[in-house]
Amino acid sequence: MQAINQQALGGPEVLEPVDVAVPEPGPGEVLVRVRAAGVNPADWKVRSGEVETPWPPPFRLGYEFSGEAEGRDVYGLWLTRWGAYAEYVIVPREVLAPKPASLDHVHAAALPTAALTAWQGLLGVAGLSAGQRVLIHAAAGGVGHLAVQIAKSVGAHVIGTARAENHDFLRALGAAELIDYTAEDFTKRVSGVDVVYDLVGGSYGSRSLEVLADDGILLDAQGNDASGDARYRRVYVQSSAVDLAKISELVEAGRLRVEVAEVLPLADAAKAHALSEAGHVRGKLVLVP
Repeated sequence: MQAINQQALGGPEVLEPVDVAVPEPGPGEVLVRVRAAGVNPADWKVRSGEVETPWPPPFRLGYEFSGEAEGRDVYGLWLTRWGAYAEYVIVPREVLAPKPASLDHVHAAALPTAALTAWQGLLGVAGLSAGQRVLIHAAAGGVGHLAVQIAKSVGAHVIGTARAENHDFLRALGAAELIDYTAEDFTKRVSGVDVVYDLVGGSYGSRSLEVLADDGILLDAQGNDASGDARYRRVYVQSSAVDLAKISELVEAGRLRVEVAEVLPLADAAKAHALSEAGHVRGKLVLVP
């Protein structure tokens, strides 16, 4: 099968197209025929060594996917040494959820990491509810544009930071207020919000604390400078077929859609990484074998 492996940490050039044998599943595992694999910032951070993994090179990236297994269309998220940048991937059976029927494999593959990060942070950690005000940083990004919709689905008032060219896009998804972070300081525009979801990191943490209510919650998915505050919560995405099934319900109800910025062939994984690493991708990038 065709796959993209890496033998060393480094830039996009370390992503190497290879031809390897189709893997054999063990007890409790399933062989998935990958039809599409999502690309996330975590991928290039692992590739470069910015984020440490449980295993040294060689390894294969690709932790979210959509494809076919045991006669059904499935999608899922699984952190594995030999990931979904390939024609086949092996995962535990319990991490798989039925693919939303209304989505093709490309759009389904773009969902698991970003949608679970948004869902588990907003609903699982923060317990966001109707009437609360939530500020979402990088609202047009992969996690951000899904977080906007998930927050809207529970009746929250959604505020987002994004470039001006993405404001109409985000209004259509349910954002009530938008701030162009290139032209305006969000700390001068909002105050007393119930939840902030920081999808940028760094100094956005301490700045976000300035606009957070005394009993509010600051969600951090990137690593910021606010970890000493009692209102701070670090979010680490977890594989969950149960949560994916709930996300699928929103998709099928027409209340959640994923934006795919570009679809590239698997052989262009290095290009996809360069695009992701450059930033400003609206929605998600997807690879197809």
